[in-house]
Amino acid sequence: MKRFFVLIFVLVLTGCSLKPSLKDDKLSDLQLNLEEFFDGRVIAYGQFQDILGNVSRRFVVNVSGTWDGKLLTLVEDFTYSDGTEEQRIWTLSKTGENTWTGDAAGVIGTASGEESGDTFYWAYTIDLPVPDGTMRVSFNDYMWLQTPDRLFNKAYMSKWGFPLGEVSIMFEKQP
Repeated sequence: MKRFFVLIFVLVLTGCSLKPSLKDDKLSDLQLNLEEFFDGRVIAYGQFQDILGNVSRRFVVNVSGTWDGKLLTLVEDFTYSDGTEEQRIWTLSKTGENTWTGDAAGVIGTASGEESGDTFYWAYTIDLPVPDGTMRVSFNDYMWLQTPDRLFNKAYMSKWGFPLGEVSIMFEKQP
């Protein structure tokens, strides 16, 4: 039993300490502007991996974004590898030169984020749909602009502070 608690402690400690930071050195001179990247059509490919590295779900997301000068609206249409579909509509407000807040159905409170160079950090808690209802989880998303048309997203998912896994997504801006 002691070993089990030590393992849980190590997993929590590891999950909390190995995340990126907006203060990390930038690897490019690119400047991410969410309102420019997501204005229009974007397609994304992603997967969820549990804390042991097992891939349990893959998906494609078609994103339609509109920027009206104040609000960025993202209509995300998910298609999962098992054939199920889901739609999430985000409304993001630019609250400062580099800061954002946002809301979508299921989000608890307000999501908040910050841009820094080629990087965006986004944090929120959401009730995610699962086969037998919903599950409340927290996300810490880090996005890096790879090229002017590609954005890589690594999202760390947790429940009650315990890591559940990671979501990796590659967004590609469409012409």
